[in-house]
Amino acid sequence: MQNIQSYHEAFLKHLESAVQHKEPVNLYDPINYILQLGGKRLRPILTLMTAEIFGCDYHKALNAALSVEVFHNFSLVHDDIMDDAPLRRGQDTVHEKWDINTGILSGDAMLIMAYQLFENYDSSVFQGLAKLFSKTALEVCEGQQYDVDFETRDDVTIAEYLTMIEYKTAVLVGAAMKMGAIVAGASEECQNAIYNFGKNLGIAFQLQDDYLDAFGDPKTFGKQVGGDIIENKKTFLYLKALEFSQKEHKLQLEHLYSINPSDPSEKIETVKHLFESCGSVKATTKEVKYYTDKAFSVLETIKISNENKVALRSFGEELMNRNV
Repeated sequence: MQNIQSYHEAFLKHLESAVQHKEPVNLYDPINYILQLGGKRLRPILTLMTAEIFGCDYHKALNAALSVEVFHNFSLVHDDIMDDAPLRRGQDTVHEKWDINTGILSGDAMLIMAYQLFENYDSSVFQGLAKLFSKTALEVCEGQQYDVDFETRDDVTIAEYLTMIEYKTAVLVGAAMKMGAIVAGASEECQNAIYNFGKNLGIAFQLQDDYLDAFGDPKTFGKQVGGDIIENKKTFLYLKALEFSQKEHKLQLEHLYSINPSDPSEKIETVKHLFESCGSVKATTKEVKYYTDKAFSVLETIKISNENKVALRSFGEELMNRNV
């Protein structure tokens, strides 16, 4: 198996070759902008890695990997519009750099481009990839709607929140890995197992992202730190804080999540203090470990070499110890 850097470099080379400067520029320039804005490229790397783990030349999975990355960035463009987010990866979001209508239309085009990439495979692989993609894309939309609904609900449960992040984030990580297995012609049993490994890792990844949104370093995190607090998002941190806090602090937290001050800095710091003091931060890091361990348990059941299991485990551990 290659090292992560090799997959990363191969994917970036393929991405660069796929970027086309076409007319109309106001449709395609925003697409090229978001695709070249950087990011961890986690999902396409997992597609390439999985293809090779199941005995396939990973270059054959480059179009599937690119499809995953194009779809992921499409969802970010539209999510940023819905959240009115000013920054993505430390740079202006598409709708800030251009406008909302451009963001909507360019995002729509990206969704179509993601499907087109499956046309590079034979009919049986195409069918497997397209079926998985359709299911995953709809689940991501469902997860986003749950996320929007939760902003105006005061009775969101931990179970509901975990379902939301499973659909909004984790299923795409699982699908990225399963796509690599499909391209490699792995058995259905192996395809489903690697999907579950990726899905559990994706839940842990999102919980870690929730933590970093509040407590990450703005120089490395790439997004506006405290963005979830500003948007009054009921994250795992928030829900656990409500569960653990005494009545006075619970009421204070609920009040803070009902206001939108013009300068949110004081609100952010107060909420972060409440998260830390009540034990919510510790509970979140514990939950990250739970889902990471759950992913590793699934990994042990997959019929691949011990060397490949060690590589996937190492990748998961690095992912959970990140600060970006």
